Amino acid sequence: MQVETFDFIIIGAGTAGCVLANRLTEDPNTSVLLIEAGGVDNHPILKLPLFAGVAYNYAPTNWGYTAQEGENLFGREIPWPRGKVLGGTSSINGMMHIRGNPDDFDRWARSGAAGWSYDEVLPYFLKAEGNLDRDGEYHNKNGPFKVTSAHSPHTLYRTFINACESAGYKYNSDLNGKSQDGIGRQDFNIHRGRRVSASTAYLNPIKSRKNIRILTNNHVARVLFKNSRAIGVECIETRNKKKVNFSVTKEVIVSAGTVNSPQILQLSGIGDIHLLKKLDIPVVKELPSVGQNLQDHLGAYVQVSCRKRISLYNLFRKDRLALAIAQAILFRTGPATSIPLEAGGFVRADEASKLPDFQITFCPGLSLETTRQGQGRHGYLVHYYLARPKSRGTIEIVSKDPCAFPLIKPNSLSDPTDLKLMIAGLGIARNILAQNAFDEVRGMEISPGTDVSGEDREAHWIKQNATTVWHPTSTCKMGEDNSSVVNSDLKVFGINNLRVVDASIMPSITTGNTATPTIMIAEKASDLIKNDHSLLL
Repeated sequence: MQVETFDFIIIGAGTAGCVLANRLTEDPNTSVLLIEAGGVDNHPILKLPLFAGVAYNYAPTNWGYTAQEGENLFGREIPWPRGKVLGGTSSINGMMHIRGNPDDFDRWARSGAAGWSYDEVLPYFLKAEGNLDRDGEYHNKNGPFKVTSAHSPHTLYRTFINACESAGYKYNSDLNGKSQDGIGRQDFNIHRGRRVSASTAYLNPIKSRKNIRILTNNHVARVLFKNSRAIGVECIETRNKKKVNFSVTKEVIVSAGTVNSPQILQLSGIGDIHLLKKLDIPVVKELPSVGQNLQDHLGAYVQVSCRKRISLYNLFRKDRLALAIAQAILFRTGPATSIPLEAGGFVRADEASKLPDFQITFCPGLSLETTRQGQGRHGYLVHYYLARPKSRGTIEIVSKDPCAFPLIKPNSLSDPTDLKLMIAGLGIARNILAQNAFDEVRGMEISPGTDVSGEDREAHWIKQNATTVWHPTSTCKMGEDNSSVVNSDLKVFGINNLRVVDASIMPSITTGNTATPTIMIAEKASDLIKNDHSLLL
């Protein structure tokens, strides 16, 4: 049987893969196969921003992973949503547009990732950005990845910002500008009342190009090699389990995300030699760092009941919700066209910190779980996340079956510094909510609750309740040392024609949400690939 051949094969039509597909097919003489394990992104839940809290748990577009935490989180099994759909996790996430702190990228460069300093990656953030509300040297209006600023008139957002200023945190009118420090209104990947994902921004406009083939519902089993050169991929069709191979003339690009990229490399014979031999997988290249260095933002909520009936709960009365949805569908306006996390920012644990220790967001409502459990209706919360965790986890395959889920072990709080900071973050969140600005609306503290006081009880509560905020990175780390998987050009060490391009290559996690930095990585990688193969820029 004849095997179809392409110049480039991209594994994963997610946040990075869609960008690569767009940019590489700008050269009309270049053929690209884009392979996605999930299906198309046409469900209404994936379109209206208000449904973000539902989208990340929507089973048909979610891998449905579970992470196994260690003793520092009491061995809990924690859901780990990852997008299994065109656009990947950018199709199910919270749409928050955060680049990260400039020092994040300078730190990458200092660690050996040449060419990835902030000054060197800023042009790619700008190339991607289509900011409809901001201008100046840190913004661009013309890029495909549309950005709008928070616009909800809800009074509690202003209350929160006032409280933060009273607590000593400065107001920042642009969290993606010159400085990240401070509190303000946030930016989102929302345009005309709809989610902007990597699929809608980069893939939809190019589907008519004759030099791209988009293959959905196909699970990549492994990369195929001849000696140490990638020559193609083996896929499994999701519906009929039929195997099909494709060959490549230039490169295979693994863009399957922080969980699936190391999984695919390990299944293909690239990884820790002891793991591969244990599972009877032929060794192509010994790279023990594949699946190591896992990093994620750990977060927790402080929730308070609201004495006035002005919280988000009002929106979820059936008649009001139906009206909001209709308004959003018909006119692209109203509360269903935004996500209720419109205020937040970045704060330090104390004056000795040189960089933000926490990202915090404010919601004028309680968590869905709290409401479902009957713990309250009207309320509000501060969600705080550890910005630069020191703990490191792992992702490893447990079977040579490509459809078997890998073992995800985040090892959260395994570094004692992280627990100390999480306790400090709890104090910061409580202090903000105790400011005079909230006096007229403040009710009882729902969680942790006033009985959770003192370092021991606070530590216990954090271990019992802290969870991922869905920003895993760094399992195919970029660098030049023995802990790295790819070099600064994102080429896998010791292998020809194989790159990894997604959040897994981050040497260290960025300060903030990770979708926008992943878009940047793919934009920069596209130019690296084009230059290597003399494609049209």
